[in-house]
Amino acid sequence: MEEATPLQAIIDYCKRKKAAIEDYPFGPEPLVMKVGGKMFALISDSSISLKCDPAIAENLREQHEAVKPGYHLNKKHWNTVLVDGSMETDDIWAMIDHSYALVVSKLTKAERERVEEAAK
Repeated sequence: MEEATPLQAIIDYCKRKKAAIEDYPFGPEPLVMKVGGKMFALISDSSISLKCDPAIAENLREQHEAVKPGYHLNKKHWNTVLVDGSMETDDIWAMIDHSYALVVSKLTKAERERVEEAAK
């Protein structure tokens, strides 16, 4: 098993997404990562909450003890992943990618075009 994914590596990975911005709408914590004004990750000192397709969300919760229903979020559409070293880094990256893609897919056409432009 790989060593725990440090939260800073998670933050850095999220920041590398096209047009991703950091926001603190709830105060100094948690860090919210947004694209097109919509949240795709909520990062606290020991976890990351990510949007997820409901069927996939259930499956991930069954497969990984570190994956829980979204804490203070819509539990059907969000998972909270405990960053405790029990999950492979690539699995966390894949969940971040999935969350980001879901959020981008729900943006308006104009907003998706702005995201693409920001990447150039």
